[in-house]
Amino acid sequence: MTDLSTTYMGLKLKNPLIVSSSSLTNKISGVKNAAEAGAGAIVLKSLFEEQILAEMRKAEESTPADYHPEASDYLQNVSENLQSAEYLQLIEGGKKEVDIPLIASLNCISESKWADYAKDVEAAGADGLELNIAILPNFFDNNPEKIEQRVIEILKLVRSRISIPIAVKLGPYYTSIPAMVKKLEKAGAASLVLFNRFYRPDIDLDKIKLTSAYRYSSPEEISQSLRWIGLLHQHVKCDLCGATGIFDGNGVIKQILAGAQAVQICSTLYINGIRQIGIIKERMEYWMEQHKYSSLDNFRGIMSQQSSKQQKEYERLQYIKALVGIE
Repeated sequence: MTDLSTTYMGLKLKNPLIVSSSSLTNKISGVKNAAEAGAGAIVLKSLFEEQILAEMRKAEESTPADYHPEASDYLQNVSENLQSAEYLQLIEGGKKEVDIPLIASLNCISESKWADYAKDVEAAGADGLELNIAILPNFFDNNPEKIEQRVIEILKLVRSRISIPIAVKLGPYYTSIPAMVKKLEKAGAASLVLFNRFYRPDIDLDKIKLTSAYRYSSPEEISQSLRWIGLLHQHVKCDLCGATGIFDGNGVIKQILAGAQAVQICSTLYINGIRQIGIIKERMEYWMEQHKYSSLDNFRGIMSQQSSKQQKEYERLQYIKALVGIE
């Protein structure tokens, strides 16, 4: 009998399959579908501050120019509260319908809103909170140290206001991933999700227009998170969660072998349907039976750098093998 259970952010999960934040999880019906398909946990679609600001701008545009300033401020507050209230209703309604952990997700741009919304989602009953801190070094005068410090300060601020566990979803664009991870761990992150997948542009050659590239990830993209989870395993105390490019049972098994506590899946559910969750679980159970592993802990991290007999050469040897094919 195989046991797929795991712990993540201090939460007990029936299995390591977490449905990632997406439009699949923005309604109670979607939450129910994911739970019924066998998910171990669900990350609700992010509450984006930009969405709230957009609604507020609409309210402003529809307000007469000679409207009383206090009335205008009131309408802005109502617009903001309606958007956040819908999100809180999603948490409250979802908790009534499913018996697996529900993790809220925030993506803010204002310093104060991270903490404000975090307190609200905790009060609504979320089991955990994922901070999607997407600050990209996209300007030449961006100071990398200041960007990293801002991420740390956001985490500290939220950590000081709530008691539920916090995950930080990281992008791969940091000067030193290990150093950043250590800082986040010290600042109170219970887990790290590696990695966030940002908007990818393309160019329409017929219209000579900037467009969006293919929005789903591909199985080849698993290598980046696999590499870093393998390097970080046992060097940090917080949980590691693999994300991006995980399409099937083999991908999940690889992440566990590298040292992941859990994984997030998204694109594969859009492409293959929500039933893919059950198919992934069946593949994991079959592989574990074939290799005589009764639980995930039996093989978690055995392919990480820490478990390698050549720890110092681990990264360099992989690089050489890739270039010259040394066996």
